Amino acid sequence: MEPDLFTAAAEERQQKDPAGSPLAVRMRPRTLDEVVGQQHLLKPGSPLRRLVGEGSGGPAGPSSVILWGPPGTGKTTLAYVVSKATNKRFVELSAITAGVKEVRAVIDGARRATGGFGKETVLFLDEIHRFSKAQQDSLLPAVENRWVTLIAATTENPYFSIISPLLSRSLLLTLEPLTDDDVRGLLKRALSDERGLKDAVALPEDTEDHLLRIAGGDARRALTALEAAAGAALDKGEPEITLTTLEETVDRAAVKYDRDGDQHYDVASALIKSIRGSDVDAALHYLARMIEAGEDPRFIARRLMISASEDIGLADPNALPIAVAAAQAVAMIGFPEAALTLSHATIALALAPKSNAATTAIGAAMEDVRKGLAGPVPPHLRDGHYKGAAKLGHAQGYVYPHDLPEGIAEQQYAPDAIKERAYYEPTRHGAEARYADAVEWTRKHLGRKRS
Repeated sequence: MEPDLFTAAAEERQQKDPAGSPLAVRMRPRTLDEVVGQQHLLKPGSPLRRLVGEGSGGPAGPSSVILWGPPGTGKTTLAYVVSKATNKRFVELSAITAGVKEVRAVIDGARRATGGFGKETVLFLDEIHRFSKAQQDSLLPAVENRWVTLIAATTENPYFSIISPLLSRSLLLTLEPLTDDDVRGLLKRALSDERGLKDAVALPEDTEDHLLRIAGGDARRALTALEAAAGAALDKGEPEITLTTLEETVDRAAVKYDRDGDQHYDVASALIKSIRGSDVDAALHYLARMIEAGEDPRFIARRLMISASEDIGLADPNALPIAVAAAQAVAMIGFPEAALTLSHATIALALAPKSNAATTAIGAAMEDVRKGLAGPVPPHLRDGHYKGAAKLGHAQGYVYPHDLPEGIAEQQYAPDAIKERAYYEPTRHGAEARYADAVEWTRKHLGRKRS
């Protein structure tokens, strides 16, 4: 809200002693050009540029906007920049503490400011998804008549959490998670800037890499961890933030895992071999290491899908659908929630009965093909739908299995070169036992001999 006596006094103290404010607050950008990431929203003529007064727009005034994105991507920062750069009246509310009464007070103040002084009002409403439908309704007249220009921030899907009339009267701007390079640039600025740590301490590469993993694309989290670790290093009299100091400060150990080196493949291999060995606890350990190290969840999901066919197969026919569903879910939700889905799939696969029969079956069949054991397709199996096929003997003598009581016809399907080969050797593990019975019965009725 507009500052009262106590708020104004607090802001004055922060200006006199900026070091008393958190690093994340001190390092807030002062202009849109200092904003890290979100460059797709900061092009010339964008709604945010117009909100800070860049471009006249003629008779077209700036639009109300809804900022949607994960925590730490800059929603509050963008509103802060607007508040500092605009010559408009700026009012801030949080949906956590404000209600209809506070909203109406802002709207009444905005109408007086416009009528009495010709001064427009920008209202920043944080956590708008926490407002009920009735509370959001109270904003509609002000937004529609442009008594206020609304900047609303939400971490939840606005199509589910914000009423349609308000969405239709605003521009929806989607903020993307910050990349490692975005956060790295922010850390370097905080280390050297006069508002930040003023080069009081250095940040080695291994510590920086761990800070990026901790941050997970959240700028606020990165700066908070940096400030805590820098304070600990300075208290120790250390010239740089060591990895040990960072681990002690944030209580999160750096996982020894190189996403581009041997550890990437070693830990992934250990995960799959633990699943194959039915050691659910070891499998979860390696999964946790991969997650904590920032491994791409899609890579993990792909490995689980392969494991479902390679090591489980028809011993548990549900294993592959579970792994595929996990991969689809991971692609939709990402971390941190994807950890739950990957855990679900890993546990299911580790505890499933195991069979590599599907793996060895296709391997044996492909090996024979590579050796040249192919031969022509038996004439009665060839396509007989085209004119002249009958004269060639194609499809002649084929027995239609559905015409027989048992639904199976004793006729040759394989080429002569492999007609007695048996590639699929099912186990008696789990659900594959019934496939073993089926294979035995069908081979017998087909008149097949094993080789």
